[in-house]
Amino acid sequence: MTNDPIVSVNRRIKQVREALHLSQVQFSRVISLSGGYLAGVETEKRKANDRIIKLICSAFNVNAEWLKTGVGEMFNQRPDEEFTKLVSLFRELDPHFREYILKQIDLLLEIQDKDSK
Repeated sequence: MTNDPIVSVNRRIKQVREALHLSQVQFSRVISLSGGYLAGVETEKRKANDRIIKLICSAFNVNAEWLKTGVGEMFNQRPDEEFTKLVSLFRELDPHFREYILKQIDLLLEIQDKDSK
Protein backbone atom coordinates (compact mmCIF):
# COMPACT_ATOMS: atom_id res chain seq x y z
CA MET A 1 0.00 0.00 0.00
CA THR A 2 1.30 3.43 -0.92
CA ASN A 3 1.29 6.61 1.14
CA ASP A 4 0.61 8.75 -1.93
CA PRO A 5 -2.26 11.10 -0.94
CA ILE A 6 -3.67 11.06 -4.49
CA VAL A 7 -4.06 7.29 -4.37
CA SER A 8 -5.65 7.45 -0.92
CA VAL A 9 -8.12 10.16 -1.91
CA ASN A 10 -9.03 8.24 -5.06
CA ARG A 11 -9.71 5.07 -3.10
CA ARG A 12 -11.80 6.97 -0.58
CA ILE A 13 -13.88 8.52 -3.39
CA LYS A 14 -14.69 5.03 -4.59
CA GLN A 15 -15.54 4.00 -1.02
CA VAL A 16 -18.00 6.90 -0.76
CA ARG A 17 -19.69 5.94 -4.02
CA GLU A 18 -19.96 2.30 -2.97
CA ALA A 19 -21.26 3.25 0.48
CA LEU A 20 -24.04 5.22 -1.23
CA HIS A 21 -24.82 2.29 -3.55
CA LEU A 22 -24.48 4.50 -6.64
CA SER A 23 -23.11 3.54 -10.01
CA GLN A 24 -20.25 5.57 -11.45
CA VAL A 25 -22.72 7.19 -13.84
CA GLN A 26 -25.16 8.18 -11.08
CA PHE A 27 -22.40 9.47 -8.80
CA SER A 28 -20.69 11.45 -11.55
CA ARG A 29 -23.96 13.07 -12.67
CA VAL A 30 -24.67 14.36 -9.18
CA ILE A 31 -21.30 16.13 -9.07
CA SER A 32 -21.41 17.17 -12.75
CA LEU A 33 -18.38 15.13 -13.71
CA SER A 34 -18.01 12.88 -16.71
CA GLY A 35 -18.30 9.18 -16.00
CA GLY A 36 -15.00 8.60 -17.78
CA TYR A 37 -13.19 11.06 -15.56
CA LEU A 38 -14.64 9.46 -12.43
CA ALA A 39 -13.59 6.03 -13.67
CA GLY A 40 -10.09 7.43 -14.16
CA VAL A 41 -10.10 8.79 -10.62
CA GLU A 42 -11.26 5.49 -9.16
CA THR A 43 -8.64 3.53 -11.10
CA GLU A 44 -6.02 6.05 -9.94
CA LYS A 45 -5.21 7.21 -13.46
CA ARG A 46 -6.53 10.73 -12.82
CA LYS A 47 -6.14 13.18 -9.97
CA ALA A 48 -9.03 14.17 -7.74
CA ASN A 49 -8.53 17.93 -7.59
CA ASP A 50 -9.84 20.29 -4.90
CA ARG A 51 -12.93 21.13 -7.00
CA ILE A 52 -13.96 17.48 -7.18
CA ILE A 53 -13.33 16.98 -3.47
CA LYS A 54 -15.48 20.02 -2.62
CA LEU A 55 -18.28 18.84 -4.91
CA ILE A 56 -18.31 15.37 -3.35
CA CYS A 57 -18.29 16.77 0.17
CA SER A 58 -21.10 19.21 -0.62
CA ALA A 59 -23.30 16.85 -2.61
CA PHE A 60 -23.02 13.83 -0.32
CA ASN A 61 -22.24 15.42 3.06
CA VAL A 62 -18.84 13.74 3.13
CA ASN A 63 -16.36 14.73 5.82
CA ALA A 64 -13.63 16.65 3.93
CA GLU A 65 -10.99 15.71 6.50
CA TRP A 66 -11.76 12.02 6.02
CA LEU A 67 -11.79 12.30 2.24
CA LYS A 68 -8.42 14.05 2.16
CA THR A 69 -6.60 12.23 4.97
CA GLY A 70 -8.65 9.24 6.08
CA VAL A 71 -9.06 10.71 9.58
CA GLY A 72 -12.54 10.76 11.11
CA GLU A 73 -15.88 9.47 9.88
CA MET A 74 -16.76 9.15 6.19
CA PHE A 75 -19.91 11.25 6.50
CA ASN A 76 -20.68 14.32 8.54
CA GLN A 77 -24.12 12.80 8.87
CA ARG A 78 -25.10 9.62 7.09
CA PRO A 79 -27.22 10.58 4.07
CA ASP A 80 -30.52 8.89 3.54
CA GLU A 81 -30.00 6.42 0.67
CA GLU A 82 -33.44 7.08 -0.81
CA PHE A 83 -32.72 10.82 -0.87
CA THR A 84 -29.36 10.30 -2.56
CA LYS A 85 -30.98 8.09 -5.20
CA LEU A 86 -33.77 10.62 -5.69
CA VAL A 87 -31.29 13.46 -6.27
CA SER A 88 -29.33 11.35 -8.72
CA LEU A 89 -32.42 10.39 -10.72
CA PHE A 90 -33.81 13.93 -10.63
CA ARG A 91 -30.60 15.31 -12.12
CA GLU A 92 -30.88 12.85 -15.00
CA LEU A 93 -34.25 14.32 -16.04
CA ASP A 94 -34.75 16.90 -18.74
CA PRO A 95 -35.38 20.35 -17.15
CA HIS A 96 -38.98 20.29 -18.41
CA PHE A 97 -39.64 17.07 -16.47
CA ARG A 98 -37.86 18.42 -13.40
CA GLU A 99 -40.32 21.30 -13.30
CA TYR A 100 -43.22 18.86 -13.59
CA ILE A 101 -41.88 16.76 -10.69
CA LEU A 102 -41.48 19.84 -8.49
CA LYS A 103 -45.07 20.91 -9.21
CA GLN A 104 -46.31 17.43 -8.32
CA ILE A 105 -44.40 17.52 -5.04
CA ASP A 106 -45.95 20.89 -4.23
CA LEU A 107 -49.42 19.45 -4.90
CA LEU A 108 -48.71 16.42 -2.73
CA LEU A 109 -47.55 18.67 0.10
CA GLU A 110 -50.77 20.68 -0.16
CA ILE A 111 -52.85 17.49 0.02
CA GLN A 112 -50.80 16.25 2.95
CA ASP A 113 -51.25 19.59 4.70
CA LYS A 114 -55.04 19.46 4.23
CA ASP A 115 -55.21 15.85 5.43
CA SER A 116 -53.28 16.62 8.60
CA LYS A 117 -55.76 19.33 9.69
